[in-house]
Amino acid sequence: GISYKYKQDVVTVIGNRVGNTLLLGGIGFLLIFFGSLFLGILCAWREGGLLDRFFCRIGTITSCIPEFWLSLMLILIFAVELHWLPSSGAYSAGGAGGAGDRMLHLLLPLTVVLTGHLWYYAYMIRNRILEEVRAGYVLCAKSKGLSERKILFRHCLRNAVPSYLSIMAISVPHILGGTYIVETVFSYPGIGTLAYESARYQ
Repeated sequence: GISYKYKQDVVTVIGNRVGNTLLLGGIGFLLIFFGSLFLGILCAWREGGLLDRFFCRIGTITSCIPEFWLSLMLILIFAVELHWLPSSGAYSAGGAGGAGDRMLHLLLPLTVVLTGHLWYYAYMIRNRILEEVRAGYVLCAKSKGLSERKILFRHCLRNAVPSYLSIMAISVPHILGGTYIVETVFSYPGIGTLAYESARYQ
């Protein structure tokens, strides 16, 4: 049908927005995927150490911060006070800035998406690796003289990665759904903002 607000075909309206959501959600998913894997391995390798305790505490705090509040704080600091980054939109007027301009507009929304999801998945991979570290075959490997590094990366990580891939595969809707609030606060022209506007204008 025809959109009541935009006076265009609904498919056209959605098509103009879905690319922005896939860009934000796609980049966010890749950063969360590799970032949480790296962070989880690092914390598991240094279990109980300074880095592990630091990331556990900071991650627990940041993952509890509401996305809308963090978004507003970032806008207030980096857009209103410091004037370093744009506060809204997907690109400057006319889109003349190119890829660099798009990335500048993505920085703040991506920061919120990462803050809300990164530690959640990093903690999962950390605990999964630690389960493997405490398994019986690790004791056998140590008795054969293998170093902790080789045991962790050759055996424990290899056994933990398949379950991590399964978790990340089913997390795609969770991460994409998390961008809806971010899009609305940053007035980012994606599916989330469109859904909010559709509800608002009935």
